[in-house]
Amino acid sequence: MGDADVHHAIRKLVALLDGAQISYAIAGAMALNHYGYRRATVDVDVLLTREGLAALKRHALGLGYVEKFPGSRGLRDTENNVAIDVLIAGDYPGDGQPKAVAFPDPAVAIRTGGIALLPLPKLVELKLASGLSAPHRLKDLADVLELVRALGLGADFAGQLDPSVRAKFDELWQAAQGADEE
Repeated sequence: MGDADVHHAIRKLVALLDGAQISYAIAGAMALNHYGYRRATVDVDVLLTREGLAALKRHALGLGYVEKFPGSRGLRDTENNVAIDVLIAGDYPGDGQPKAVAFPDPAVAIRTGGIALLPLPKLVELKLASGLSAPHRLKDLADVLELVRALGLGADFAGQLDPSVRAKFDELWQAAQGADEE
């Protein structure tokens, strides 16, 4: 499976979601890529409501998509052999435990390049909350640091984030100001 497979999978998924009028927002590495920080990925993360997931399954299962396992909320695009990881509005990032930051309704998405994406501040906020609450999700914190570098985000960007994650953003912003040793 290569980068092209994931790009084919996202275009196929977006066409299905748009065609079925299911509200969604692309998250994860594919959203990072659209915002200008290139990170390789082997799956597609999509934010849906519980109703949106049920609708997606009605429209997709047996038509090029299968559940990752029976009853799973995740799917697999069988044509491209790409996992579709579904995030549910109202659930919590990282460890899944209640916290100030939750996955928003996908209606917050912004459309760009024919794809509905999580707004950048919300994507950063979710990555920070995930990395802070789940030690196995440190890559989410690294993603934020690299986003700061790639997009030249200013320290004032923290004002767009939930107060519970601002201190970590400030710390990563400071770290991003240092030069990498080669």
